[in-house]
Amino acid sequence: MDKQAFPHTARRPQSAGRQSPAQSPQKTDDTRDMAVRIRVRNIDFYYGNSRALEKIDMDIYKNRVTAMIGPSGCGKSTFIRLFNRMNDLIPHTRLDGLIELDNRDIYSSGADVVDIRRRVGMVFQKPNPFPKSIFENVAYGLEVNGIRNKKLKEARVVDSLKKAALWEEIKDRIHESALRLSGGQQQRLCIARCLAVDPEVILFDEPCASLDPISTRKIEELLLELKESYTIVIVTHNMQQAARVSDYTAFLYMGKLIEFGETQKLFTVPRNKMTEEYLTGKFG
Repeated sequence: MDKQAFPHTARRPQSAGRQSPAQSPQKTDDTRDMAVRIRVRNIDFYYGNSRALEKIDMDIYKNRVTAMIGPSGCGKSTFIRLFNRMNDLIPHTRLDGLIELDNRDIYSSGADVVDIRRRVGMVFQKPNPFPKSIFENVAYGLEVNGIRNKKLKEARVVDSLKKAALWEEIKDRIHESALRLSGGQQQRLCIARCLAVDPEVILFDEPCASLDPISTRKIEELLLELKESYTIVIVTHNMQQAARVSDYTAFLYMGKLIEFGETQKLFTVPRNKMTEEYLTGKFG
């Protein structure tokens, strides 16, 4: 596939690319020396004439977990889908501003959308395994990316299943249908499928919303392990989950970034009154 954007690509006007980006978010002593994986500057995003996101600036740090919290409909999922250009698939959308992955504009005219989506993987709210075997599910992305060597493919599948903490549970039935797995196992299979293509960033859009408490705990433990090798962004409605697994938290409300900072500080001493009211259940 070539580097041409999809027909409904959300892209800013060419003139916007020459404008100076908005001032960077203020660096604290804790973040001053940290590597930025994704840089977001002065983002506005529109569905038709309706503005869904407004003037958002944020840094996503390498090998950290960043949680997105806020009421339903505040723009959390829309926001993270900008990081791998999934919103391109929605007609009549528009993006103004700058999003960089490792200092490269992912919405530039020469950006390779296929490569961006390999580098920035995504796991959705509801497990979505293919109606294939467990092995074929994990191998699918490898085959799409041109890997045909049988031994290499088998090694990558096994390694990905181990990283997703699923191998020990399924190693004796790897050629059985993935649809026979439990919901929690299916979600970890989807994580393994994502890991197989060697991403740098993984986006999780409410990955535990449909899971039981035991499966949720396994996913949370897995997130803490994965951040050693990957940059993680998670959308969650569960405040306790955000506090347990994330290093940084962003609170969005009505398309605006209200507050962003270290999770422990944001949850204990929020700078914004609206953040405090949301965390204490006064709205949302």
